[in-house]
Amino acid sequence: MDNLQKEFTKRLERLTEKKKLEGEVTGKDIELEFEGLDLSDAQLEIAKNFLLSDKVDDNDNKDKSDLLTEEEQAYLKEYEESLSFLEEATEDEIIGHTIAAMSGDRTAQQKLIEIYLPLVPEIARMYAQQGVYIEDLVGEGNVALTRGVTMLDVIEKPEEGKSYITKFIMDAMEEAVSDSLDEDARGQKAVEAVNEVADKANELSKELNRKVTVEEIMKETGWDKEKIIDAILMTGNKIESIDYEEN
Repeated sequence: MDNLQKEFTKRLERLTEKKKLEGEVTGKDIELEFEGLDLSDAQLEIAKNFLLSDKVDDNDNKDKSDLLTEEEQAYLKEYEESLSFLEEATEDEIIGHTIAAMSGDRTAQQKLIEIYLPLVPEIARMYAQQGVYIEDLVGEGNVALTRGVTMLDVIEKPEEGKSYITKFIMDAMEEAVSDSLDEDARGQKAVEAVNEVADKANELSKELNRKVTVEEIMKETGWDKEKIIDAILMTGNKIESIDYEEN
């Protein structure tokens, strides 16, 4: 368990115990507990929902639903209905399954997957509209859940199981969103490179009053040949001011 995972699990479990003892925790309690921990806004919101699940404001739920497209809402509704056959487990049963899963019992691990499957769409909602389709978020969450139940030997107490699994699912979705953002950034850079090469080729073509070659663009700009060729290939040889026959 990495340090952030371990610290998150410890703090979430501490808040869970506070809720059991005092009957409730407030949003302020949660923010103070996680202060200084490097969590994204979505992760902090998930922690709040996790702890305030029995008193989440209806307007908050409405706001989150409004972020989803009709297709996404329909998908989640159908997905959640498909989980309706799952039986709810008592706290004692969950602890028992977690203890067995910590020892590597595969039957117990499978039982925990069934118990925590409803967590996945709940968490997926918090990462909606961040560049990843809701179906993909659910898929990533399910894979993380399946892996997470096999790694419970790293927790110190069985009571930490749900916190650990929750964080494991969150991390998977966080990574999916991050990868999507990185891919978008790479795509934007590629578009910028194409435009840069096309603009320079057009400019040079006007000066020479003819189409130009890759070598002439290289000489004029000092760019590597690879940059120019990549830009040409991405346009499908459609930069009209470049003489492809000479290249």
